[in-house]
Amino acid sequence: MPEARSSGQDLMRWKKKPPVRRTVSQICPPPRRPLTLADIRPGMENERLGVVRDSMFQNPLIVKAELGKPRERSCSLPGVDFNYGLYVRGLDGGVPEAIGHWNVFKQQPTCPHELTRNYIAMNRGAVKAGLVTARENFLYCQVNDIRISDQDDRRVKKEPPSLPPDMTFGIPARPSTPFFDLLQHRYQQLWVQEQKATQKAIKLEKKQKVILGKLYETRSSQLRKYKPPVKLDALWRMPHFQKVGRHLDTFPTEADRQRAFKAHREEHAVRQGTLRMGNYTHP
Repeated sequence: MPEARSSGQDLMRWKKKPPVRRTVSQICPPPRRPLTLADIRPGMENERLGVVRDSMFQNPLIVKAELGKPRERSCSLPGVDFNYGLYVRGLDGGVPEAIGHWNVFKQQPTCPHELTRNYIAMNRGAVKAGLVTARENFLYCQVNDIRISDQDDRRVKKEPPSLPPDMTFGIPARPSTPFFDLLQHRYQQLWVQEQKATQKAIKLEKKQKVILGKLYETRSSQLRKYKPPVKLDALWRMPHFQKVGRHLDTFPTEADRQRAFKAHREEHAVRQGTLRMGNYTHP
């Protein structure tokens, strides 16, 4: 008997355990509801001192995110028995009504085709009757409503163009890619040949150009470029000051004086002041 029990236990041990099936609430847990005062425990992030109300936990600016938990949205949701979406009740009778008869779509009555108004005939009749103003023309068209017949209306409308029976609609197929030309670098060779032909044509064009000799200046060209010198008149002085000499002469000789004026004229562009005798403008 003990041997039989041990063999039975071994068989039960080797048998596969049935798989644990999860419920719908475990697979899809219900959405988290807003926090309440009863959910707050000591040490939580949303623990408050003093007067605490449930409305405080519905304000997203006050509620803090708990560590290791998703953030509360602070929105109250309906109960478990609430159905989201639109509930449509069956009004077609179900399967028995579908098997019993065939629901045929009833064609809507078509409205009669309204003929186009013949404005040319109405305007012609208004002019013959002596009505020329816009108001008189409008009243005449209201009284004499002339329409174009079906046959005339077909003539006015454009008929579809006649197409050949073997015409194919759509976009033509793209030509096949020349792989052999790509592998053999055929396009590169053609480009090199075109470049060589272009260079050869440029060289021939340069050879055919007439090389002109040196151009000599003629008298007319020289006179055209000649600028006659302008004689600068001396500064005007009052008559009784013309023979008066300078009272102060700081230069030893006239050559030193001319040399100083020459240096002043050379530095005229880089000095400051009205007379260009001040400091240098460059650093």
